[in-house]
Amino acid sequence: MSAPAQRAARCAGVGGQPSADVAHGQGSPGSKRLDVTELNSSMPSFDDLGLAPALQRAVEALGFAVPTAIQAQAIPPLLAGRDLVGVAQTGTGKTAAFGLPLLAAVDPSLGAVQAIVLTPTRELAMQVAEAIASFASKVADLTVVPVYGGAPFLPQQRALARGAQVVVGTPGRVLDHLDRHTLHLDRVRFLVLDEADEMLRMGFAEDVDRVLDATPKSRQVALFSATMPPAIRRVAQAHLSNPVQLSITPQASTVKAVHQTFAVVPFRHKTGALERVLAVTDADAAIVFVRTREAAEQVGSAMIAKGLSAAHISGDVAQAERERIVDRLRSGALDVLVATDVAARGLDVDRIGLVVNFDLPREAEAYVHRIGRTGRAGRDGIALTFVTPSERGKLAQVERTIRTTLEEVPIPSPADVSAHRVRALLARTEARAQAGRLDLYRQAIAAHLTEHPELDATELLALVTALAVGDDGPAPRASEGDDLDDALARAHLVPARAERDSAPRAGRAPRDGSAPRYRVSVGHRDGLQPGALVGALTGEGGLVGKEVGKIDIFASFSLVDIPGGLSPEAVERLSRTRVAGRPLHIRVDSGPRSGRGPAREHVAHTRPPRTR
Repeated sequence: MSAPAQRAARCAGVGGQPSADVAHGQGSPGSKRLDVTELNSSMPSFDDLGLAPALQRAVEALGFAVPTAIQAQAIPPLLAGRDLVGVAQTGTGKTAAFGLPLLAAVDPSLGAVQAIVLTPTRELAMQVAEAIASFASKVADLTVVPVYGGAPFLPQQRALARGAQVVVGTPGRVLDHLDRHTLHLDRVRFLVLDEADEMLRMGFAEDVDRVLDATPKSRQVALFSATMPPAIRRVAQAHLSNPVQLSITPQASTVKAVHQTFAVVPFRHKTGALERVLAVTDADAAIVFVRTREAAEQVGSAMIAKGLSAAHISGDVAQAERERIVDRLRSGALDVLVATDVAARGLDVDRIGLVVNFDLPREAEAYVHRIGRTGRAGRDGIALTFVTPSERGKLAQVERTIRTTLEEVPIPSPADVSAHRVRALLARTEARAQAGRLDLYRQAIAAHLTEHPELDATELLALVTALAVGDDGPAPRASEGDDLDDALARAHLVPARAERDSAPRAGRAPRDGSAPRYRVSVGHRDGLQPGALVGALTGEGGLVGKEVGKIDIFASFSLVDIPGGLSPEAVERLSRTRVAGRPLHIRVDSGPRSGRGPAREHVAHTRPPRTR
């Protein structure tokens, strides 16, 4: 028996027995290619794939019903221990295709890295790690750790030292851990190269070879690529043993009852754009999709701070809490849900009339799943996708895959938001008139007009209406007001402002040449990332990204330089804002300037991430 087959037999308690098709010769060493067109046209269920009970329960909890083509054809040979090459475009469901067999090969009682997934980007690493963790939700004592560049090294090192069994990472950061001996791959049983063509295109060929060479020769390898250029074939020939080969064409299906739109929005202005979109929607409820759990918490908290009835869910939200949140959404107690793809699996709520893709999904399958949350029960729905200027090519790829062209639409302006609120307010007047009891207000208005003869009734009504919808005057309500409109103007979405308001921005202290330093009560122990802190400061502190200075993250707190300072009102708002699950409790730092905090707690100095 081959080493991969022996592993499959040893892991039968987790992964189940090999499928009958593989056991009877399909994909055997004598058959190099598995032709999916010759397979039975009836798609099996996940019950038919030989998954262990714990993995089957996780699949059911996530709302998976029928496997995609690549899942149905890749899972059985991978469970049987075969190496595999999968040529799959976007929209085929690759993560579950390799993630479930990967977990079947892992022994949770062994505190060593036994499976590793290499991805080309940090975003994909986070997304895949979250998905695999959700698949492992019913497997006790199993830990998945993402490692990627652009994030502090020490928290990743600590997570690995605690005994992770699965690592998902970018080649460069994986090599960093290997070189520093904080990651050991001598016990690896299962290795995945996800989006291999993209990794090689980005120049990671040598890094991928080094990682593969650091793993045992007996490990099982699954390689997934959208294309099969010669370079990918060389990798397969050098590192895979007699692989099963699959070629899957994604189904081009979209939701007919959904009006699909997109808007070009610079990365740093997405939160402000989302607030305006939600302010003018007529939908009963909305779902906002993001890529990562950190983004779900950050965006959800920002919407709550704006006064919306919002909540967020991600893969680390307990099932009971997820069910409570969905029940609130279904009953009308909640209007906006911010969610990751994994957390929203199986979510079926008829009230949802709007889906916002805050982040462009990486795969067309994810896009189809997302917009399928609206347009239900015979109702029409709207899907809006935010696309940064650099992502237009990715959007075109999604459009080609789903064979649908999305309509470009503008982001609502502040005037649009005010007009919508006025219309909503006036629409309620008829019902209020029927209720009566207006003498008090008539008397107050008559007295005010007597005291102010320069006003007529129409002018007074206009003033009261403006105040009622939150329009306090020409000064921007927050720092994103002017910056968002200018950014959208540069993206050719709305007319540029004739001139910028010279009034000082709300929530900001006057500049006097000083550079105040602030301390927040969240640090590395809480999983704080610089981007999350910058997001809070820009979303609630009335700042823009370039006005946030150096950030020092320590174990239990962080320090941040804000040259322009913060007003007392901004400090109060930020103190209540939650980041990484904890309130910031921001205050001016009174510690010494040299050393910037206790040496024993010092972890990292970093600049805020560049906005894209």
